[in-house]
Amino acid sequence: MKRLEVVIDTNVLASALQSKRGASFKLLTLIGQNKFNINLSVPLILEYEDVAKRLIGRIALNEEDINDILNYICSVSNRREIFYLWRPFLKDPKDDMVLELAVTSNCDMIITYNKKDFKGVEEYFGIRLLTPKELLLETGELS
Repeated sequence: MKRLEVVIDTNVLASALQSKRGASFKLLTLIGQNKFNINLSVPLILEYEDVAKRLIGRIALNEEDINDILNYICSVSNRREIFYLWRPFLKDPKDDMVLELAVTSNCDMIITYNKKDFKGVEEYFGIRLLTPKELLLETGELS
């Protein structure tokens, strides 16, 4: 069976770093476990880093912990270079960055809590939009 190709939006990572209880954290623990392939670009990992480090002081992780998490994510992800731009397709340029990565990676889905921010992506590009919980249900990791 072909593994799903996904891009994880920054809001999902931020949520996972803030709580060990939710679907985002469960999804984060599955990265690198052969349940799905995560795709990254340099701009996205830089955004992950920026958002995660702004949480320091409000979460139980320090800068070294965050660096370790991001280094692990980088080590198990498919790294992609973006050679073309679809901009502007969405209202937020940071969401366009996620979309460009998903298109370049031929992704099956974008995992996000902000589906409304990706309006038109499913119809125009055929990329599904799922929340972490929906992905976990689909992959059988949550019942």
